[in-house]
Amino acid sequence: MSQPIAPSTDASSVPVADAPVPPVTASPAAIDYPSSDGKPLAENDPQLHAILYAVGALRVYYRDRPDVYVSGDLLVYYEEGNPRVSVAPDAFVVFGVEDRIRMNYKVWEEGKGPDFVLEVASPSTWREDVRRKPGIYAGLGVREYFLFDPMGAHYTPRLRGYRWVAGKYERLTAVESIDRTLTLRSEVLDLDLRTQGEEIRFHDPATGETLLSYEEEAAARREEAAARQAAEARVAELEARLREYR
Repeated sequence: MSQPIAPSTDASSVPVADAPVPPVTASPAAIDYPSSDGKPLAENDPQLHAILYAVGALRVYYRDRPDVYVSGDLLVYYEEGNPRVSVAPDAFVVFGVEDRIRMNYKVWEEGKGPDFVLEVASPSTWREDVRRKPGIYAGLGVREYFLFDPMGAHYTPRLRGYRWVAGKYERLTAVESIDRTLTLRSEVLDLDLRTQGEEIRFHDPATGETLLSYEEEAAARREEAAARQAAEARVAELEARLREYR
């Protein structure tokens, strides 16, 4: 497991918490680890839409991989025996663990922490995302940590990415297109993250396609089915006319 990053004044590094992640300790089996912290999923619609898209699109993308787990706003416990210590990433991906339904995620049971984390900024959480959480994620072995500010009120630019390199998180440089789209490559996911205004999207550079959420994929399937039915009806009509002509 990677060690927490040391405090740095380098603008290319993420600020970290003053104290490292507490060590794992033994605990009685009867200790209860709640599945909810009582906090809302999001504080506003732009934040909610970004979180739901990210989790849904990544679940669709990895649905055929039984060894990849995707979740969001799920309590991740990293200190055995202490249910008061947890973190709840807005969206995260873990490689090498079983894809199954969980009430929460206990690092000591799974054997590892997330590989990729995305946090979506809100007025009450953005400071924690850049000050406290990087130290926790470093201790959990998170290889890439991305931040998105849909309102553009807290980060400039509104999309940031950090990758664990040589014992610290290094800042990734976003590419800005002429239409002001920001793009960052995730080596962990082998996907591009793209933002335009309040929206964030995952893009597959291998296929050139944008990942669809559950709702978008369902809508695309309905459109495809409707188009297929219309085409079949047209063929049937043409065949009927041809029979009449003959």
